[in-house]
Amino acid sequence: MPALKLFGRKWLAATDDLVYPGMFELFIRVVWLMLIGIACARYYENTWNCRFGGDLVRAYLIGEVVMLSIVTLLILVIIRHSAKGAIMDTHARRYVEPLLTIKVSMLLPEIGWNVLGSLWIFGQSVECEHEHYSITVVETLVLFDWILIGLSIFGLALVFDPIGSLEKKQLENTVEHGKHSRIWLRRFRFLWWMRKDESASETFQHVAGLLTALFRGTDLVPSDVMAGCILLRVRQKRETHELRRLNLIPRPKYTSDGTAIFSNTPNWMSLEAAHHFSQLSIAVYGWLFVLYQHMCTGCFRLVRGMTCCACFRRKRNVILDDNCCLCNFSGVKYLSKLSEEDILFASFKNHLCEIPFCVIADHKTANIVVVIRGSLSLRDLITDFAAASDSFECPGVPPGSTAHKGMVMGVKIILKQLKHHKVLERAFATYPNYHLTLTGHSLGAGLAILLGLLIRPRYPDLRVYAFSTPAGLLSRDAARVTEEFVLTVGLGDDLVMRLSVHSIENLRISLLTTLRACRLPKYRVVLNGFGYALFGVPERDLTKTWANCNIISTIPSQSPLLTEVEIARREENKIVERDITKRRYSKEKLFNAGRILHITRCKLERTERKSKKELAKERKYEMRWAQAEEFTKLSVMPRMLLDHLPENIERALATLLEQQNDIPYYFDP
Repeated sequence: MPALKLFGRKWLAATDDLVYPGMFELFIRVVWLMLIGIACARYYENTWNCRFGGDLVRAYLIGEVVMLSIVTLLILVIIRHSAKGAIMDTHARRYVEPLLTIKVSMLLPEIGWNVLGSLWIFGQSVECEHEHYSITVVETLVLFDWILIGLSIFGLALVFDPIGSLEKKQLENTVEHGKHSRIWLRRFRFLWWMRKDESASETFQHVAGLLTALFRGTDLVPSDVMAGCILLRVRQKRETHELRRLNLIPRPKYTSDGTAIFSNTPNWMSLEAAHHFSQLSIAVYGWLFVLYQHMCTGCFRLVRGMTCCACFRRKRNVILDDNCCLCNFSGVKYLSKLSEEDILFASFKNHLCEIPFCVIADHKTANIVVVIRGSLSLRDLITDFAAASDSFECPGVPPGSTAHKGMVMGVKIILKQLKHHKVLERAFATYPNYHLTLTGHSLGAGLAILLGLLIRPRYPDLRVYAFSTPAGLLSRDAARVTEEFVLTVGLGDDLVMRLSVHSIENLRISLLTTLRACRLPKYRVVLNGFGYALFGVPERDLTKTWANCNIISTIPSQSPLLTEVEIARREENKIVERDITKRRYSKEKLFNAGRILHITRCKLERTERKSKKELAKERKYEMRWAQAEEFTKLSVMPRMLLDHLPENIERALATLLEQQNDIPYYFDP
């Protein structure tokens, strides 16, 4: 940081990003130089015995040795200078850009020389006696030299930035903002298979606006984000230790006693019900999840439920957009352990803002269950990224409520399909005494909650079981309404449960301030990051990493010393900020929804670990009721991605059930 500037443009790399790539290239070039040196020592004298063209072979070998030696020395110098200074100390690396310019410029003579070598060696210009000289060795050298040049060009292509041609460093007005948005839109044109989707244009525009807003006013490159996340993990651990020492953040009280947790809740809120519907939310992921769970035997497990040439057969159920052998349908049947007759409707259409879902007759709980799939494709991720707040009006929701833009578009499509095929009407005509339940994981959880709000006037007794619901879903007043009929389950440090436009913008600010406070070079930070992943963050790194040890956060919405009124005022000012580089993208802060059951792994204090060793083995998970405001800050934690996986949530719920001392199964339909 800042971005590297070469040939009049910026690139997706910084002057301190060249240590590890340089060492990799240095290793290859040194090995290559040794091989060419051995070839020269072994065969150089024999080239004088060639009938003709021996001088061309000698010229090629000597030229290659000279150019490789020059480039190798350049790489050594570049690595040395790239390793100097802290991340923000660009002056210490001021010679990297001119040195790199010379090194990249050396590609032209390398290519030219190898072209001549290829013409000489593979043409009719050289003919040698094979008993004295093997031309095959030199041909091999030429071919592998092309591979080396190709790797260098590929490296340049990886760090090429189309936005780098802009002269201005920051977005100073809406005109520059529009230019960057159009560039993001041009990038989306490469996703040609999505452009035919009905909502592609609108979705791409919203995503382009969000990405432009997140990167505006910064000069971050991808390696800065990676290093910043590593440093944030160290910083957050240091701040937590400091705040606990000052008794400013007491640890929330968790318990493994399900009776105490659900004592004041409706009967339908229970661990048994949550575990049961978490299994159904996994089932809708279909055949890909079966292969993910059973890499070696997944195909054999799916074959039993597949229907050969199903596209030419009459179907008893409505199945949309599955393949000819109904692989997705087979995956749903295998994972849910339901018969084909119990799956009343299945749509596997996966377009932008159009998410697959199934409608199931669950005889075990006497429910008609709408199960909506979570993110599994690039289309789903773009739907997630369309995260601006959009108006969401329906009966029972406070006026002026807002919700996640992409999910609002997605739930309208689901509702349209349900009405078009009259799915729920037919289901309740067949099972009139059943209740309606909605469930889903991640993106599917958010869609299930919004769908519940839309159809609740017609089905007032419906319930929603949401797992790992995204944080930026509903405005706060609307989220409070959902606490009556939604049970949200989250595990540990789940990233998605804390992911919203607001939290990402705060994370961007935290990254910048943390990078400025770091006194280590980036290559050391990255190397330490691998150590942290394997062995955790050592205590000594909590203080030696920083140029100023007093780095307790003073960012709005993060500092424990700010009052709620001050925080709200500062956030409101950022929404209407005149400077577009400081303005908030989302006009309203969105929150998680439902009554949130937060599950965490059991942690004992160091003094208790020896005396409570047996108890620690028995109590693996604990839980408590949490508030939506607790999930507004992104924290960089080791398990933030693993805790989002649906199988881990299902396993945590199953373990909690085992810990209930054989509480009898009870579920109120």
